[in-house]
Formats: sequence, C-alpha cells, structure tokens
Amino acid sequence: MSRALIVVDVQNDFCEGGSLPVEGGGDVARAITEAVGTNRAGNKYDHVVATKDWHVDPGDHFAAEGTEPNYVDTWPVHCVAGTPGAEFHPALRIAVDELFLKGRTTASYTGFDGVAEGDDSVRLGEWLAARGVTDVDVVGLATDHCVKATALDAAKAGLNTTVLLDKCAGVAPDSTEAALSELQAAGVVLV
Repeated sequence: MSRALIVVDVQNDFCEGGSLPVEGGGDVARAITEAVGTNRAGNKYDHVVATKDWHVDPGDHFAAEGTEPNYVDTWPVHCVAGTPGAEFHPALRIAVDELFLKGRTTASYTGFDGVAEGDDSVRLGEWLAARGVTDVDVVGLATDHCVKATALDAAKAGLNTTVLLDKCAGVAPDSTEAALSELQAAGVVLV
C-alpha cells in the first residue's frame, strides 16, 4: 500500500485577488502548508503531487472577448501558462514529487488530464500506478469543480479516495453541496 496527496490548483488566479477567485483560497493554501509542509505531514504520504491549470490556448474555455462568461462552459481568462496568476499561491509551501499541468489546449477540470511537468508523455494516473499508489487524499480548489473531478477520476481508477474538506474551498454553497453528494455516491470518503 502506498498513499499520495493530490493538491489541486492552489493557484493565484483561484485565490483572493485572482481573476477567478474562490473565497477562502488563501486559507486553503495556508491549511495545506500547515498540515503537510515539506515533511509530508510527518511522513503520512509516500508521494505528494500537485496540479495546475496551465492554459496556453484552451479554445472556448475562455469567454470570447466582449462577452460575459456563463461560469458553466465559459470562464474569465485565468491561469494562463507562465503568468503570475498561474503560479501557486505564495502561502502554499510544500515539497512535491511531481507537478501535473492540465488544460493547455482544452478545458480541463480533472488532475488526471494533467501531464507531468518533467515528461509530458506521463499522465497523473500512470504516475501514481507506476509507484503502486492505492490510496489518495485530495485537497485544493475548488471543491465543486476541479477537486470534485479529480476525486471522481481517482475513484474511477480504483484508488481509495478521500477528500479532506478542511483543506478545500468551494465556489458556491449549492454547487458544493451537489458536488459532495456526487462524491459520496461514487464512494469517495469525505473527512
């Protein structure tokens, strides 16, 4: 058995002051740092990975210039590759084994779409499987979007999946409640 922590999209654009902020995003960054730090939460985790939205040209994922985003299929410009908005929040200070970049040319919500920064032929699921990971904890932003999608894909991949709710923040109460119900129905443990 091997356990990994997946830190999802704790980036400047998803935190207060960013282009697509989640209320409490900065607090999530601090909570993850306090819990995990650079010692893997007292060696609770065999592996720590993180994901980033990393948009180069994501097509119609961004609302067309001059139009309002619908916040379902189209969004404000965010996490453009190489910009300050795409960087981790400064309060997130953890040691990661690998960073997975997602959404270069498409909309992407799940970390399992992400490719390793060091080798873009390796996806998150393959990386975890190669290391014998059986259990994952998922934290980050936002509970009702990328955290949900990543946790659902982890469960579909046969991993024992837990979402640590005190290290996540959602966009809105209704969509967060719906996401939690969907996660529970898929067998994801919520703590």
